[in-house]
Amino acid sequence: MIRASDLATRDVVNTVDGRRLGNIVDVELDLTNGRIVAVIVPGQPKMLGVFGRSDDYVVPWENIKKIGEDVILVEISERYLRRTH
Repeated sequence: MIRASDLATRDVVNTVDGRRLGNIVDVELDLTNGRIVAVIVPGQPKMLGVFGRSDDYVVPWENIKKIGEDVILVEISERYLRRTH
């Protein structure tokens, strides 16, 4: 068993390009079926963080390939970018 707070401390790495995406900041839940639908990873800071952040990554649960002790490996493409506004 793993807790949501444990997920937030692990680096999320995309296996498609090897890029570190950040840490999980939120989850999307399906309350009807009682399951996690996706995890949310914030986008990269724009221009040294002065101009906010890029779009968030919405990683569907089925795109999480491995949850390790320190790293969560995901497989996502740019189509999973979601506008924050």
